[in-house]
Amino acid sequence: MKLGAFSISLTVKDIHKSKEFYECLGFEVLGGEISHNWLIMKNESCVIGLFQGMFEKNILTFNPGWNQNAESLDEFTDVRVLQKTLKEKGIKILTEANESTKGPASLTIEDPDGNPILIDQHR
Repeated sequence: MKLGAFSISLTVKDIHKSKEFYECLGFEVLGGEISHNWLIMKNESCVIGLFQGMFEKNILTFNPGWNQNAESLDEFTDVRVLQKTLKEKGIKILTEANESTKGPASLTIEDPDGNPILIDQHR
């Protein structure tokens, strides 16, 4: 199962302090808007999202259709196909992608320990 680019979305208390901290670890801003309380940062192939006031917990995130540089891939598995496969495997879908649409969509699941997993297709 190809889930796309992986990152972890961190819920942070102070996005400016978090940005400064991760810059000390060698991360650079890849995208986002700090004035809107979110940034995407990268260090080599490691990608993290910093989100202030948006999520209750940290989230494992996969982006079908993107590589680790948030560049579009020519071929990828659509989130709706992934959703169907997960359902067939008995995975409970918490929020579903609308299977009658095309393009951007997302779904959420949780692992056995309650860690949220977002599969978020942007194209």
